[in-house]
Amino acid sequence: MNKKVIFFDIDGTLYDHDKQIPESTKHAVGLLKEKGHHLFIASGRSPFLIKPILEELALDSFVAYNGQYVMFEGKVIYRNPLKQDLMEQIYETADQHGHPLVFMGEETMKASVPNHPFIHEGIGTLKTEHPEHDLSFFKENEIYQMLLFCKAEEEREYEKFREEIDLVRWHELSTDVLPKGGSKAEGIKRVIERLPYDIKDTVAFGDGLNDREMIEFVGTGVAMGNAVSELKTLADFITKPVDEDGILHALTHLGLIDS
Repeated sequence: MNKKVIFFDIDGTLYDHDKQIPESTKHAVGLLKEKGHHLFIASGRSPFLIKPILEELALDSFVAYNGQYVMFEGKVIYRNPLKQDLMEQIYETADQHGHPLVFMGEETMKASVPNHPFIHEGIGTLKTEHPEHDLSFFKENEIYQMLLFCKAEEEREYEKFREEIDLVRWHELSTDVLPKGGSKAEGIKRVIERLPYDIKDTVAFGDGLNDREMIEFVGTGVAMGNAVSELKTLADFITKPVDEDGILHALTHLGLIDS
């Protein structure tokens, strides 16, 4: 059997709705490692928020920040931070309209305001606390992604930046701010450049809108049964929901493991 390079989203894919990894998924990942497949996390999360999942599954490779930061076998192989002057302009617009921001660096994140209900609600879904307020953080550190907290209809205020950024909504109150063209697919390209594999040897699992480019780009794109409908239309295979052993089901169906 040919070895594959396999990418897993976290929330709604590896994690169930209680932010737990199902036992069947842990079992499946163990079987994949025994077969010699290369395994990566591919997430919109930061490296420091991915770390607990890496430890739980004993993995050392990931695509973080929707492709802006890539680690292969414990070594960073790609970084694509946001431009400093661009962040300044976005902050000025956000401040003018009362929209808080969270600036996400390599090892931590900071907020543009000290205490905001939108941040509490959005960040809380990731089982994470409201970040500390520190406006100097984005001016003194490389920032790979910003979280903009506003309602969907309020994104129009940021259309003037569309030539330099992509906005990917992940919560009803928040959207990711990424460098233009940044995606999990771009991160996967950087991985494939380092491995003796073709894109046809790649498999990816996802459930959300920030998985679109990844699911289209890889050799075999798998949408979880709980995925958004748009992703399901792009996928090569739709598996069961995460909390119904979806990962195990798909890997068995694809012949990558023996259940």
